[in-house]
Amino acid sequence: MVEWKKMLFCVICFVVVMLMPIEWIPLAGINIVQQRLLAIFVLAALLWVLEPIPVFATSLLIISLLLTLISNQGLAPAISAIQQQDPALLLHYKSIFAAFSSPIIILFLGGFALAVAATKYELDINLARVLLKPFGTQPKFVMLGLMLITAVFSMFMSNTATTVMMLAILAPVLSGLSDEDPGVRGLVLAVPVAANVGGIGTPIGTPPNAIALQYLVGEHSVSFGTWMAFAIPFVIVMLAFAWVLLQKLFPTQSAEVKVNIDSKFRRSPQAWIVYITFATTILLWLTTKLHGMNAYVVAILPLTVFTMTRIITKEDLKKFNWDVIWLVAGGIAIGAALENTGLASSLAHSVDYSVMTVFWIIVSLAILCWMMANFMSNTATANLLMPIAAAMATTLSASGQLEDVRLLLIIVAMSASMGMVLPVSTPPNALAYASGKISNGDMAKVGVIVSSLGILILLVVAKLML
Repeated sequence: MVEWKKMLFCVICFVVVMLMPIEWIPLAGINIVQQRLLAIFVLAALLWVLEPIPVFATSLLIISLLLTLISNQGLAPAISAIQQQDPALLLHYKSIFAAFSSPIIILFLGGFALAVAATKYELDINLARVLLKPFGTQPKFVMLGLMLITAVFSMFMSNTATTVMMLAILAPVLSGLSDEDPGVRGLVLAVPVAANVGGIGTPIGTPPNAIALQYLVGEHSVSFGTWMAFAIPFVIVMLAFAWVLLQKLFPTQSAEVKVNIDSKFRRSPQAWIVYITFATTILLWLTTKLHGMNAYVVAILPLTVFTMTRIITKEDLKKFNWDVIWLVAGGIAIGAALENTGLASSLAHSVDYSVMTVFWIIVSLAILCWMMANFMSNTATANLLMPIAAAMATTLSASGQLEDVRLLLIIVAMSASMGMVLPVSTPPNALAYASGKISNGDMAKVGVIVSSLGILILLVVAKLML
């Protein structure tokens, strides 16, 4: 389907939901603002799945529609009827614009600052050189080293930035192997798999984690260390399985691989500032309970230090992934709208809990999240499902069926990160596929097996914790 046909289909669906008689919508007590928001939600889902326009453009469109159609400063002809009926139904326009100043946005900016500074002063390459050396020259241990380093970096840096870095490191590794060696495909695939799985390990490792934190507040808040205590064992198991699987599917013909990374740690004053700031930021993220600053507050510190010391210049700021910032902002905006209008709660209450146990609700959400994440951005998937999952968790908790709402939201967030079957599923997958060393089939084979095991493990853990 060509792009304009996809766009036309999305627009028609939006208009149909927007203009259909309100009694046709199978939600009790739905009002006109909720109907319009549902239409925007449907449009966002279709645009994120079909991608007739860039995903970040979809987020900006969402915010624009929220502002013009259901805010108190919206287009007069569009909101006049609502103002006459009940002005309180309209969202305050500042609550929509607040998505751009959400703490999650600062969290990403801090992560981007660390990634750009580390790359600029070759901290990433040099750390990789030092960390890879202990793994020797046997192909299977070189692969293990690549996976461990990739996973650790992806816990604290953008998965995309980590993959770019690790694929660059992989180039000298692959130079010691024949292009016909199946092991080449295994090594290339090891990077995106480790980046996707490793990002689950920390709250800032991947956008779905950060989006889940948006709903884990107050008594249900999760600290940096608590998240890691839950996620790291899962990451270790998944990495070990993926390592064995890649060796079985793509056995290396060469007996050894010589790793030649010609680089040394810089010793300039600015380089030392990068090293110290990088280490301090990670340490502060890991010790939130000791100093009282949460991950969002800590995230602005490296951004401040690097800009003040001119380590990050205005040219470097252009290297930040602003498309991701806009994508996340759109998700935050629609999530807040779903919550503030009561639509998320209505959608959650539309489920007949009497015929589903808590476990099967978790199963259905996890599988739905995984399936969606394979065909669209993991972030977009989390943006769409997290508000509904949060409303469900709150309802189940209030009725005494779910003891801890954190379990449901964390499972959904991790399920989103399991969407890794296709090149379009995640940026790390796309980058690895762009190398030309692997086929779509190679990626699908590994992705299906690894992600299926991951979902199974998450559901087993959920069952044991209920």
